[in-house]
Amino acid sequence: MTVAGLVLAAGPGTRYGQPKAPVVIDGERLVDRAVRNLRSAGCDPVVVVLGAWVGEVLGADAIVNDDWPEGMGSSLRTGLRQLSGMPDVEAVVITLVDLPGLTAQAVRRLVESDAPLAVATYDGERGHPVRIAREHWADVLEVARGDEGARRMLRGRDDVALIEVGDVASGYDVDVPDA
Repeated sequence: MTVAGLVLAAGPGTRYGQPKAPVVIDGERLVDRAVRNLRSAGCDPVVVVLGAWVGEVLGADAIVNDDWPEGMGSSLRTGLRQLSGMPDVEAVVITLVDLPGLTAQAVRRLVESDAPLAVATYDGERGHPVRIAREHWADVLEVARGDEGARRMLRGRDDVALIEVGDVASGYDVDVPDA
């Protein structure tokens, strides 16, 4: 099964004071860390959606979401539309750029899941990444608006696999420089 990776990295990082994609933590840009984790976990292709910051991203197909000011939902729609043109891709693992504690080992658990819908959990709390099979992309495209991605579609369903990754990763996101 071909599982793609999708990094949502278009936001302006308002609370951070700058876009987070190019921010360097522990010697590595956040965007490069996200791509490395997805690739190391077996995602291929990897698509990165940029917007407020645009730059070179090695190891990924970087695309620009001109509508990034609308919120994360528009970036998710942009990424899924790009992947829709790749008929071999059967599922996608979606992550955010600002998760420095995410590991390839955690992502691999979602890649290797047989579940059409899966959400990473950290000590039982839902987080990112999420896995969405192609047959559910149209549902996501309908609900991804503003700063909400697939959450509305994933909540309240009994067919979403919860994949615990808290033993191998941290789900905290970097919202302010001191974090």
